[in-house]
Amino acid sequence: MAGRNMEITVAKTAGFCFGVKRAVEKVYDQIATGKKPIYTYGPIIHNEEVVRDLEEKGVQVINSKEELEALKEGVVVIRSHGVGREIYELLERQGLELVDATCPFVKKIHKIVREQCEAGRRVIIVGNEHHPEVEGIKGWGNEYTLAVESLEEFENLALRPDEKLCIVAQTTFNYNKFQDLVEIFQKKGYDVIVVNTICNATEVRQKEAREIAQRVDIMIVIGGTHSSNTRKLYEICQKECERTYFIQTLDDLHLEIPKSAKLVGITAGASTPNNIIEEVQNYVRINF
Repeated sequence: MAGRNMEITVAKTAGFCFGVKRAVEKVYDQIATGKKPIYTYGPIIHNEEVVRDLEEKGVQVINSKEELEALKEGVVVIRSHGVGREIYELLERQGLELVDATCPFVKKIHKIVREQCEAGRRVIIVGNEHHPEVEGIKGWGNEYTLAVESLEEFENLALRPDEKLCIVAQTTFNYNKFQDLVEIFQKKGYDVIVVNTICNATEVRQKEAREIAQRVDIMIVIGGTHSSNTRKLYEICQKECERTYFIQTLDDLHLEIPKSAKLVGITAGASTPNNIIEEVQNYVRINF
């Protein structure tokens, strides 16, 4: 099948976003200082290859508050997803060295949530409440702060008609979905402040993925299985291109390419290193 001369389009926005790149670099910088032990609060990114490489270099992953409480010394890196206020307080109490790699766009949401709660508004976060970024954002709110991600959840919210609201979004949330949900609130006549906190890089990446998927015969989406932004890319591409593949590395790629196929599109989530994107691109180019 080789030599069919497939045309491959790789999304310009594929791969590491600014926040993830910065977080990963901060961990490697800590390794270079020779400090030990080094921990990350949760996997630094949703990419098993990178996490494995860091583990081989001695970086350990802490997955809970309880594990953090048991630490007596070391450097703890906060990943790009960010954490709630109580984790900062705990790190200080434990006397641990903190390296804060929270994405600046996420930090901005923390500030908005804190300020709006202090001003007496109820904050609603549009996003997956089990995602670490959303858990962190909630940690800057109060007991009235909510996270919702579907139309049903929105409809079922028990809100008073006179309640003052502020709506923010998980940085990787689907932009169109966010707009739809916000519209419902505005139609219901609430006193609401809406802050679109979806990261511009996410919006651009989703838009470009959609455009490529619309014109190719096969679409490949590369990223970690736990990566929220990659899953959303896959959903977007799947709607436009029936033959959309979601893979983590080249090993997962089992392409069935019909004879009529001429165009292949490739995009990747914010946690996907460039070398994996290049491997997939080269494989398709050589084998098809």
